[in-house]
Amino acid sequence: MQGTLTFLGTGTSMGVPTLACQCSVCTSPDPHDRRLRPSVLVKWTEHPLDGAGPAVGGGSEPAGGAERIVVIDTGPDFREQALRERLTRVDAVFYTHGHADHVLGMDDLRPLSFIAAKKGGPIPLYADREAAEVLERTFSYTISPEATYPNRARVELIGLGEHNVVGGVDFVRVPLLHGVQSIAGYRFGNAAYMTDVSAIPETSFALLEGVEVLAISALRHEPHPSHSTVEQSVEWSRRIGATQTWFTHISHDLGHEETNRTLPAGVRLAYDGLSVPVTL
Repeated sequence: MQGTLTFLGTGTSMGVPTLACQCSVCTSPDPHDRRLRPSVLVKWTEHPLDGAGPAVGGGSEPAGGAERIVVIDTGPDFREQALRERLTRVDAVFYTHGHADHVLGMDDLRPLSFIAAKKGGPIPLYADREAAEVLERTFSYTISPEATYPNRARVELIGLGEHNVVGGVDFVRVPLLHGVQSIAGYRFGNAAYMTDVSAIPETSFALLEGVEVLAISALRHEPHPSHSTVEQSVEWSRRIGATQTWFTHISHDLGHEETNRTLPAGVRLAYDGLSVPVTL
């Protein structure tokens, strides 16, 4: 199946421009230097012959094929990102970890979840134990079994497995390190999304064999205790063998055009709204 990977946001936890900052990137007129909090969207059409078990996110679909939309992380800017992409549905959400810049927009799924519920069911939220606990605490009025708020989002927490199939596509969990914290990256078809990564365990490289489109974080040039540098991510890209590498989770230390001029062939900074084709 052919699909697209769209970068909803490519910034850090503080976004770019960063509040109160007057640096050259934060004051840049280049729209590529405006970066919302990190998130991506994967879209494809599931054809009847693809077969992948029951539909998710609600309801029957036309015989000609169903459009599927999966979001990875719902940060604080999710509403703005969804409006920009004109989202009218979300079939599932996958979470990388439970930090604020990756989960705080979950409640903005509400109107989309109402649509999903009318068509057959809640929106599944795939999360490992750490992320699930953060979601349960932060959104107890929605997720708690005792929740009675009538306009709560119609969502369902689902434990993240090694393989997680949505609409015929297997979202494979790729274990990563974010400082000392274990987080999730995802492999889907010939693409992978890995944000907030500071180290890739040796066993995870086997899960990335054959990846051609790599979306990976690259915070800045200077070392950081819980994020990779540009140079580290370039080396990982070479080892994985991706033909296209797009950097995300980019700080205001990196100007778009200036940085791209220094990167090797096949490696570029992503930007908000960028869509690239992927094979699923």
